[in-house]
Amino acid sequence: MSFIHPLADVATSSIGEGTRVWQFVVILKGAKIGKECNICAQTLIEGDVVIGDRVTLKSGVQLWEGTRIEDDVFIGPNVTFTNDPYPRSKEYPEQFSGITIKRNASIGANATLLPGITIGEYAMIGAGAVVTKDVPAHAVVVGNPAKILRYEKLNTGGGASMQQNTDDTTRHDTT
Repeated sequence: MSFIHPLADVATSSIGEGTRVWQFVVILKGAKIGKECNICAQTLIEGDVVIGDRVTLKSGVQLWEGTRIEDDVFIGPNVTFTNDPYPRSKEYPEQFSGITIKRNASIGANATLLPGITIGEYAMIGAGAVVTKDVPAHAVVVGNPAKILRYEKLNTGGGASMQQNTDDTTRHDTT
């Protein structure tokens, strides 16, 4: 059974078994949230948002139209998602440029994700990073603009091994 705090405002019925929704969370009609998620206080989820199973959204996160989050993702406190590349008051695009977060990715506190990007499987976004481009699977990115620091490759022992990015010409902030 899911838990929805009495001080949450939940307008959708598509919330998976075992998901916890804490106080001052707003979830708009049409949002889809998977099983065993933890949606922390002061989070906003718009209607055209899909969240997989076992996702953690820490406090202060807003998920805007078009956002897609796969299973086992961690999103730290106050991560900023965007969905409009040219925002203007009272002017809206025909379609919003949602962000896609692939399975097992982790986004550090206060990171900013620009519209239309994809974060690859098992990627790690450092706290405070400003992500302007797609992030490959297993990459660790940091900084403003975010650059690849290294890659993490999973080993069969259940942990991760680190591989330093030795290609000095690789720039994450260019096309």
